[in-house]
Amino acid sequence: MKKESEAVLLRIFIGEEDRYEGTPLYKYLVEWFREEGLAGATVLRGITGFGKSSHIHTTTILRLSTDLPIVIEVADRRENIERIKPKLEGIIKKGLITEEKIKIVYYEGNKN
Repeated sequence: MKKESEAVLLRIFIGEEDRYEGTPLYKYLVEWFREEGLAGATVLRGITGFGKSSHIHTTTILRLSTDLPIVIEVADRRENIERIKPKLEGIIKKGLITEEKIKIVYYEGNKN
């Protein structure tokens, strides 16, 4: 059964070493999104990337970096994304957040 709906996708670009209240930022955000009842979030670890500073972070042997790029994707209905955005500004000190309108083609949530 196909269930389509409009939603919003936030992509949050941070560094692996970024912290919030002593906790890795990506871990804090995923746990917070869950507490806020969002539909779901995924953390992706990049193998190479750079940001505003143009400093390249990579996993290659010659330039091993411990601060690899992290992307957190969270998708949900617009009202839920809008509800969390004001607090994100206080949590993320450096990074990039993008937002786009998406269509969810199918989503089967937890029935518990």
